[in-house]
Amino acid sequence: MQELTAEVVVAGAGPTGLMLANELALAGVDVLVLERMHERTGLSKALNLQPRTAEILDLRGLLGRAEERSFATVAEGHFAVIPVSYAGWDTRHPYQLGIPQAEVEATLEERLNEQGVRVRRGHELTGFDQHENGVTVTAGDLRIRAQYLVGCDGGRSTVRKALKLPFEGIEGQGHGVAADVLFGSTPPGAPTQWRSMGNMVTSKSPGKFVGVIPLAERNLYRMTFGDRLNRPPNLRAEVTPQEVRDAVAERFGEEVEIAEIRWASRFSDDSRLAAHYRVGRVLLAGDAAHTHFPAGGQGLNLGIQDAMNLGWKLAAELRNRASAGLLETYEAERRPVAEQVLANIAAQNALIPTTPNQLALRALFRDLTKLPEVQHHLSGMVSGLNIKYANEDPHPAAGTRLPDFKLENTHASTLFHKGNWVLLTKTPAPTPHPEVLVAEVPNLPHPDTDRLLIRPDGYIANTTGETKAWLR
Repeated sequence: MQELTAEVVVAGAGPTGLMLANELALAGVDVLVLERMHERTGLSKALNLQPRTAEILDLRGLLGRAEERSFATVAEGHFAVIPVSYAGWDTRHPYQLGIPQAEVEATLEERLNEQGVRVRRGHELTGFDQHENGVTVTAGDLRIRAQYLVGCDGGRSTVRKALKLPFEGIEGQGHGVAADVLFGSTPPGAPTQWRSMGNMVTSKSPGKFVGVIPLAERNLYRMTFGDRLNRPPNLRAEVTPQEVRDAVAERFGEEVEIAEIRWASRFSDDSRLAAHYRVGRVLLAGDAAHTHFPAGGQGLNLGIQDAMNLGWKLAAELRNRASAGLLETYEAERRPVAEQVLANIAAQNALIPTTPNQLALRALFRDLTKLPEVQHHLSGMVSGLNIKYANEDPHPAAGTRLPDFKLENTHASTLFHKGNWVLLTKTPAPTPHPEVLVAEVPNLPHPDTDRLLIRPDGYIANTTGETKAWLR
């Protein structure tokens, strides 16, 4: 048995785990990442970054790397596959970035390696024991003594199950399949670029759907299909080639040639949420804390944003500079966000018609989405741009994201590349705390304010500059 030590063990090297490890390493925390897979799968899986996630990556100087690996810019979001515009949101990134999950992971792991942290692959967490001062983690022939453990190990999380946390929610009735399919030639009527969600999904019978998105390689498409009214006896059963052929035939006709099925995976339409995100010195993030039907392209984004929220708080706790209760705000802030996501996904699922009444409801809802106010509300919801955390400061800006406004030769996001706090002020001001960078600016995005204290994750802490509620 090999004995190791670390301040934090992160179980899982998906986007959530890698983002969290990056945040911790940036703060100088000794972090160890465990991953059961011996190498990255290279599978596309999730396909998008929402505007708020793009902003978060920009705060750390990572967005450019992701853009280099992307294959599409989608000028709108969608709610139940009804396009919704990002217009009206003060963001430099009013779009979805089309990028396979594998490339998001590659981007994050590249930066992690630059920070001197290597993912320990082929090491699956098999157990852990908590004690007053830390956690002892077992992973095969490794035993690691750490101060904290964070489970970022997916919907079937070993960490969550070991904690015996309730994982309750909505039991679905149906299922879906995602598959990457290479065609011999471009199918008739298939889009060749992903620029919108309009007409990407079709349905020829109640509850059934077939979606198609062109990927980076010529004639390679993401096929998504399923049945909201029926599910197979075994949701873990392998997807058969015939299932894929049937979906292709329904969308494009029997004559279309399939050259290769690169990957296929089955998923349910269940939605579940962990009862708690923290038990002692063990925390959960990403799919380990919440799972849902992939409606609106929110899952990967929700996990990355969990990691951003948790990272700076856990680092502050470890460095003994967090005010009392700061780490508790991780669950207090992020669990309600997940609740909202699960609620909007339930609403989206209700808009996939299985009866004539639901078909009429969807038609009416589609008409309502033509109203700018409805578009704004829905796009803010699925993109994460509308998140507002509870805050004692009564100013309406407190708890909201800081828009990435223009500075003299750059943008505000560049001030956060080191993961620090920032005090934006229109008049000279002393540093309120050693962890705070003071930046004097001619204007602020909220004209009725003279200063804004911004958290490392880009949310406005207050309009006073006072740090005692956050930092020691």
